[in-house]
Amino acid sequence: MSTSMVTYLGELRTSSIHLQSGSEIISDAPVDNNGKGAAFSPTDTVANGLASCMFTVMGIKAESMHVDLSHSKAAVTKIMGTEPRRITEIHVRFTMQPQVDEKTKIILEKTAMTCPVFYSLHPDIKKEISFHWL
Repeated sequence: MSTSMVTYLGELRTSSIHLQSGSEIISDAPVDNNGKGAAFSPTDTVANGLASCMFTVMGIKAESMHVDLSHSKAAVTKIMGTEPRRITEIHVRFTMQPQVDEKTKIILEKTAMTCPVFYSLHPDIKKEISFHWL
């Protein structure tokens, strides 16, 4: 079974429907590539997917440790290269809300680095990941 259905809407926009849930993602080409920049670009969703995936695997581990990661955030920066146009770097800066001991921090940080998106990205894409615990 397919995961999603993508429809080209014209004017460099797409609508992606997640078939299991019906949720929708709109994408738009970025301003620096002939678009309006009115929504996530396809490469934005790739970079964002890394942070989302890292939070997901940390969340699974945190639940088993009775740690609540709610209200933690990740600032994502995508850097594009040229010739060919592609993602060359993704920076993810986590700001973690829970107050936990050093051992728990290490476990959660190492868990984040095992997410499937991290492993799926081409090794030439530099991934700069940092954690800041409040």
